[in-house]
Amino acid sequence: MGAVTATDLVKTYGAGDRSVRAVDGVSATFAPGRFTAIMGPSGSGKSTFMHCLAGLDTVTSGSVTIGGTEITGLSDRALTSVRRDRIGFVFQSFNLLPQLTARQNITLPAELAGRTVDPDLFEHVTGVLGIGDRLDHRPSELSGGQQQRVALARALSTRPEVIFADEPTGNLDSHSGAEVLGFLRDSVHRLGQTVVMVTHDPNAAGYADRVLILADGRIVRDTGR
Repeated sequence: MGAVTATDLVKTYGAGDRSVRAVDGVSATFAPGRFTAIMGPSGSGKSTFMHCLAGLDTVTSGSVTIGGTEITGLSDRALTSVRRDRIGFVFQSFNLLPQLTARQNITLPAELAGRTVDPDLFEHVTGVLGIGDRLDHRPSELSGGQQQRVALARALSTRPEVIFADEPTGNLDSHSGAEVLGFLRDSVHRLGQTVVMVTHDPNAAGYADRVLILADGRIVRDTGR
């Protein structure tokens, strides 16, 4: 069973003659413990595809399954529960709450779910990410690379079944971006994490075990690392 499976996935915007198929009948399975990059030119449908996989966007037809649970057709409440409890998100914009410290931003998703973060996991993740000495700082006191590492720690702290990363290095310099990508890769190979990342950068895709290339809403190439 895949960590994430898409079957005949279609996402259409508009209606009639003006309709556009952003995702056009895509089927793909993402194996547990693998790092997959999704690439393609602007307008290829790569971000729409990932948003459908992650339950951030509705689908026109087809299905998405996460860990054996079909999320297409779930109620808003049930879908929110899946996103909160089983999925981690990392975006180009770091999406940290400015009034909270790094520590509070990391633990917030678990607290909203009525859980506590495993202290050993918290210490391990923040240590490997090199932010152990920045946990009491607010986002405005952190560099872009540090903020993205906080966002990564937040995503990993709930032990999600899959992390979806949408251009996670887009706002970072090359050095910080390489550090973030290296940690994503380590999280796969050391922690068994499943990562699905959208990127336009071939260098970023080079960190992945597998690369899917989309064009006009369809997969045109599926290659191993």
